[in-house]
Amino acid sequence: MPASNWQSFLPPGASSNPAKPRSNIRNDTVSTALTLIEVSPSGEIRGSAKMLLAAATRLGTPVAVLSTTPGDHSEHVKQLGDLGAHHVFIAESTQTDSLLATPAVESLAAAFSHFETSTAVLVTNSVEGREIAGRLAVRIGGGLTIDAIDVALVNDRVVARNSVFGGAFDVESSIHGGPAVITLRQGSIDEEVTAHTPDLTTITLSLTGVAAATITSRTEAPTDSGRPDLRGAATVVSGGRGVGSKEDFLLVEQLADALGAAVGASRAAVDAGYVTHSLQVGQTGTIVSPQLYIALGISGAIQHLAGMQTAKVIVAVNKDPDAPIFDFTDFGIVGDIFTVIPQTIEALHRLRH
Repeated sequence: MPASNWQSFLPPGASSNPAKPRSNIRNDTVSTALTLIEVSPSGEIRGSAKMLLAAATRLGTPVAVLSTTPGDHSEHVKQLGDLGAHHVFIAESTQTDSLLATPAVESLAAAFSHFETSTAVLVTNSVEGREIAGRLAVRIGGGLTIDAIDVALVNDRVVARNSVFGGAFDVESSIHGGPAVITLRQGSIDEEVTAHTPDLTTITLSLTGVAAATITSRTEAPTDSGRPDLRGAATVVSGGRGVGSKEDFLLVEQLADALGAAVGASRAAVDAGYVTHSLQVGQTGTIVSPQLYIALGISGAIQHLAGMQTAKVIVAVNKDPDAPIFDFTDFGIVGDIFTVIPQTIEALHRLRH
């Protein structure tokens, strides 16, 4: 988005300069930043771990907190060290797989008590992540920031940046009492960190009380054609109503497959029946923050922009030169997607073969 469209909205007396995380990182801090590591039902560490640990490195010594069942976690420890964790804190309980949110909250609370200098707790911004963060903030007396797109340590305070009002403003906020509990938008931070051989702490959680709800079964959501999950994908190709039909939406999928990208859609395309709601990008769908976002036949309604405007690079193809989305793109092509995209796919195949 052009710089003129970004503004900082801060409380009276606060600095109006946008936070610059990389330039404000303190390397001499001894405080720790806790991260909640998500594990899939099949036992694999989810991709959000890289983002959370990279963000934690900016704020202090990164600690990976793993809420899991008893077992051998040596491979997880190694993987988390490769992702930059200086310390891995494992909280084991036989009830971890049968309770909602509670084991994660208890694990983070235990880690917070163990590391007395923790100034921040980072969690993925998902439905469950927001519940965990809210409960933990009350538990430890911290301040809560939801759906942040960036974090930094500025003048010894943790600063979180949010995109609000459909991306029209950037808001920078800091916690003035207690630790900062922050949920991070998936894909919002992508940077390399130095691998470590982490220290390890393992505890056994004692979960007491009557559970309000229990998990009776888990099923991994199916993915279409092996494409990456929309929420955390590095590249997203989305189609709008301008694609024309459910059959023609195949063109969007073909470009996505050529790029190894996830498929998304505007609300108009979903309402028209081109794809299911699970692929909707926007204020009432999935909010994404990929490295590359390609919009095909999407006009640029504010609800859609709110869901993808923090992408690092935005490319749009639309035959309407006055389409609002062109005001927010890094690269725009005025043309018919059925002419431009087949040529693009052909060029990609030539480059690879």
